[in-house]
Amino acid sequence: MGKEFPFAPRKTEKIHTRNRIIRTPIPVPASRPIIETLRRFEPASMRGQPLVIWDRAFGVHVYDRWGNKWLDFSSGVLVANAGHGIREVEKAIVRTAAKPLHHNYCFPSAERAALARFIIEQVAPPNLDRVFLLTTGSEAAENAIKVCRANSHRIGGPKKNVILSFESDFHGRTLGSQLAGGIPALKEWIIHRDPDFVNVPCPDGFRGKDQTFDGFLRELKRRNVLPKNIAGLFMETYQGGSAILLPAPFMKELRRFLDENRAMLIFDEVQSGIGRTGKMLAFEHYGVKADLVCLGKGISSGLPLAAVLGHSSHMDLFPPGSMTSTHTGNPIICAAALANLQYIRRKKLVENSARLGKVMRTRVQKIWRKYPDPVGHAASAGLVGAMQLVARPGTTDPNPDTAFAIVRHCIEHGLMLFAPVGNGGASVKLSPPLSINESQLNEGFDVLEAAFAAVLQNRK
Repeated sequence: MGKEFPFAPRKTEKIHTRNRIIRTPIPVPASRPIIETLRRFEPASMRGQPLVIWDRAFGVHVYDRWGNKWLDFSSGVLVANAGHGIREVEKAIVRTAAKPLHHNYCFPSAERAALARFIIEQVAPPNLDRVFLLTTGSEAAENAIKVCRANSHRIGGPKKNVILSFESDFHGRTLGSQLAGGIPALKEWIIHRDPDFVNVPCPDGFRGKDQTFDGFLRELKRRNVLPKNIAGLFMETYQGGSAILLPAPFMKELRRFLDENRAMLIFDEVQSGIGRTGKMLAFEHYGVKADLVCLGKGISSGLPLAAVLGHSSHMDLFPPGSMTSTHTGNPIICAAALANLQYIRRKKLVENSARLGKVMRTRVQKIWRKYPDPVGHAASAGLVGAMQLVARPGTTDPNPDTAFAIVRHCIEHGLMLFAPVGNGGASVKLSPPLSINESQLNEGFDVLEAAFAAVLQNRK
């Protein structure tokens, strides 16, 4: 965490394949003025990504202005699910902007109506009939907390206020979303914490070894949480620093427990939704119902849009004008998002994610078997995978330096990854656009395997 890629160009072998072209040292020396401008005028927190100047992107490829081309395994942090630069999306943007209609606040628009209808009829599960359009995943998380607590206070009074979430969950960077999140370092700036946000171990089988529901109940008792006071459990369907789906039997018991205590089950699908795991919504793997679902990222494949799905009995608790957002349902973004979702349906990209997910799982597991000491855990679901690097075999202690070196090697050899994430910044995350084909997917993994071999050999 907090690591910065150095601007020290390194010469690499010249690469020229159908998917990758590297002609210059990386970072490109000519890009230095742009990097220095950003470092001068932006906060230090913006310096975490590899120093590649994205000039344009199309399909599964990212280009700079100096003739280099990357095969994208980042999707711009799991955003470009449909791929980059989709022509149908571009046309929708241009058509709406040319009307012109660039903003309409909460006044009705045909664009917002069309998107809302499509989401409820084509994306949402049958039990959810309302969608509230927002701007960012953090905003969606804040709204889900608000709706959850408003509902629980209505049925159980102000003591029914506890929001449970899992340790290592990430729900955003605003106050409420970081109180709900389970990463201690992100809460250090918050002095007066809400004691009714309670994090419990995540039964992921790696850091949370106990995957039994009895273990979950013991944690509640240890933390003095009375089940009757629980408003809801807010969870990432898989944690953002990994790609681990929780055991379905655990999730079914959790759903029964929450029902018995009139509490809500809220899935944060900002990262995992819209086909990423081979299902339209990742929680479908669990075979349980959701009370609220947060969406973002892949819902538009590139423009700032988020959403909360819920039932009218919960979403209609607030009267007109009391639950809005300045840019909710921006007409240009709504038109783009609708074109994006229609494209994903028409091109069967969710099905492609499920099919190629089998290939990804094979390649991820192969790397884990080959390097069991530095890789503490590896998992994938659909077209998202993650390898968590550890400092010592058999531990969960993070090894950010090795993860960082692997990402840097990949960047220098034409495979686009974002900086390591998760516990201690030691998780190498893999998330190509859902439009990738099998040949491209395997080429990316060939580069990744070579990066593991080169980095680990140099560290012996």
